[in-house]
Amino acid sequence: MRVKLLISMILVIFSTGIAFQIMMMNNKNISEVNLVAINEVVKIVEKNWGNITTQTIDSSGFQQPLTIIDNLENIMYQTPNNHFNNVYDAIKNRDTIIDVMQNDKVVGKIIIHNNEQEIVQQMKKELLTTFSLIVGLLAIVSIMYILYINRTLLKPFQQLQHFAANVARGNLDIPLNMDKNNYFGAFTESFDLLREELYVARQREYESNRSKKELVATISHDIQTPIASIKAVSELMLMQIKDEKMMKHVNTINSKAEQINLLVTDMFHATLEELQQLKLTVTEESSAVLADMIENVNYDHQIVYEPIPPCIILTDPVRMQQVIDNIISNSYKYAGTKISIKSQIIQDYLELHIEDFGPGISEEELPLLFNKYYRGKNVEGKNGSGLGLYISKYFMENMYGQISCYNRADGFTAILRIKLAS
Repeated sequence: MRVKLLISMILVIFSTGIAFQIMMMNNKNISEVNLVAINEVVKIVEKNWGNITTQTIDSSGFQQPLTIIDNLENIMYQTPNNHFNNVYDAIKNRDTIIDVMQNDKVVGKIIIHNNEQEIVQQMKKELLTTFSLIVGLLAIVSIMYILYINRTLLKPFQQLQHFAANVARGNLDIPLNMDKNNYFGAFTESFDLLREELYVARQREYESNRSKKELVATISHDIQTPIASIKAVSELMLMQIKDEKMMKHVNTINSKAEQINLLVTDMFHATLEELQQLKLTVTEESSAVLADMIENVNYDHQIVYEPIPPCIILTDPVRMQQVIDNIISNSYKYAGTKISIKSQIIQDYLELHIEDFGPGISEEELPLLFNKYYRGKNVEGKNGSGLGLYISKYFMENMYGQISCYNRADGFTAILRIKLAS
């Protein structure tokens, strides 16, 4: 509709300019040849030759500009505001030239000025002026239309761009304030409805996550009760048992119950999807704690290990116990063989080489072992979440160490590189 209005305005301006120019052209008077008046002037000039004055010419009633010259082109008379150069220019200007006769001889000439070229030049100037006015008016109309388009189309579109950027950044609290009567009226209203729906969905997600965390906290609290009972019973058994082998088993039960208690405490602060929230406290410890950690998982004396070189290491004992537990339990689960642990100091690290004698895994799976939720092809029929090695890598790196693994000809090896205290 507005485009049609613009086109109509342009046509009106253009048509008005042309009509005005046509009217101006119709008002221009080009001198016409009046033979009767010219003959009258010729007779008066011939009669008064040699004594021609303004009164003489005025008496003829002739109104057009004229010049009277003799044969030598000397000006005998010339009307005001009329300029004569020579006969050649007069012929070129298409002036009317009439001979003046005396005694059948040509004694001079009457040159009646033709104003056609002057009128043509004036018309050109007026046409140029009219064209300039039309162009100027069209330019003004175009500028006004551009400003209108900018206000009604471009600015709302820029608002949409800012709105989309806010939504992309997650700023869903900022509404899209826009006049519903513009070009984007219904479109922008739909966008704002989308923002509101996203905001509601985010709130629902937040409430859902909060409910999950509350559920984890509740379950953790419920789990702590039987764990406390297990610990109490095991501590009572430790006080009563005299058999050394049985005492060792009960000690294992007690330490594992304590470990489960610590893990359950972590569930108050983090979920598996929020691993970065699991806290570590790295301290300087004697390498002797590693032997205790190995013994805690040395069921039925399946682990054979060399004495660990005495040194001071940087570690979080609770998290290091989890790492060792994860690796040893994987060996029990997937290899089902005895486990050998070798240790040595290399540069700034104490290395533990944990070796089993099972089939290992395929070489193409090795780079994927530490990925989140990844489980190898040899896990069929065995429980697991694919998070043990992923969590172990996270813990080792945050204790300034490293973890890696490789296949041997006779089994599989996991290497723990534990940072030495400086």
